[in-house]
Amino acid sequence: MNEPTGNCGFATAIKAIEGKWKVDILCELGTASRRFGRLRQSIPAISEKMLTQQLRELEADGLVNREVYPGSPTKVVYSLTESGAALNAGAEGLCRWGEQFPSRSDA
Repeated sequence: MNEPTGNCGFATAIKAIEGKWKVDILCELGTASRRFGRLRQSIPAISEKMLTQQLRELEADGLVNREVYPGSPTKVVYSLTESGAALNAGAEGLCRWGEQFPSRSDA
């Protein structure tokens, strides 16, 4: 197979979501903005350290917004950016495909 010349949008999208938990995080934030604790509860298998790392990467990639509200204790709310919401919308077709054509290991 030939190497692509130039930027492939699909490859860019896949690179943005590579990481075990990023898709889960994006899906959760696609339903509503969440505080860290609530997000952690909604993905019980993820460790706090991994959630923090994945959120930082998603924020650095411009897919997740981190908003800090002053007070005691400080309140931090995570939400999707416009770009993150667009990625979620674009992934809907892949989700439908995956439901229609499960992997061989699922069959």
